[in-house]
Amino acid sequence: MSGKDVHVVPAPDGWAVEEAKSPAGRKLYATQEDAIEVATEMARKNQAELFIHGRDGQIRARNSFGHDPRSIRG
Repeated sequence: MSGKDVHVVPAPDGWAVEEAKSPAGRKLYATQEDAIEVATEMARKNQAELFIHGRDGQIRARNSFGHDPRSIRG
């Protein structure tokens, strides 16, 4: 996990977007959809991993933007 990984996590008043190494800089959003939209752009910009957590805190989805460790030929 790199220091630029981006997480969408549940927050008391909605959803938060935070970078793994800097949770103090988290931003809050009313809906998970809004948080995912912002987090996706952050992950693309930073070529990082995106982790989307459910209400229970468990990772329910993840996506890689330019930092995919697998090398699959198509």
